[in-house]
Amino acid sequence: MKRIIVDYEKCDGCKNCSIACMQAHRSDEGDIYTLNLLDPKNESRNFIYKDEKGNYRPVFCRHCDQPECVMSCMSGALKKDSETGLVTYDEKRCGSCFMCVMNCPFGVLKPDRVTRTKVIKCDFCIEHGGEPSCVKSCPKKAIHVEEV
Repeated sequence: MKRIIVDYEKCDGCKNCSIACMQAHRSDEGDIYTLNLLDPKNESRNFIYKDEKGNYRPVFCRHCDQPECVMSCMSGALKKDSETGLVTYDEKRCGSCFMCVMNCPFGVLKPDRVTRTKVIKCDFCIEHGGEPSCVKSCPKKAIHVEEV
């Protein structure tokens, strides 16, 4: 199973990973130069925070072995793919109860900022094929995909 791995020592907080995620999942067509960073429809599925020591901490869905989000999802919108090990989200099945958000031990899942009816989570850029956009965009190679 593949996961996004973070080397925290290399991260300088540039947010290229978040911008690449926004571009990959943007609501309209266009290039990076026309991406509206303030449009809540263009939310990033990852985020970076600064810890108490001033170090940057990129946060991504960990696609856990036993994901609490999947176990708490009553509608079946979240599932763990047995072949890839990825936690997938079916927006059409989501009941917007946000039990998954409350039960994620890493605080990665969040409701969307526009309608508050769907969950925003890393989808590993499955529909784009190949390497996730966030990983490709990291100039320091602080994040990478690894088989675990």
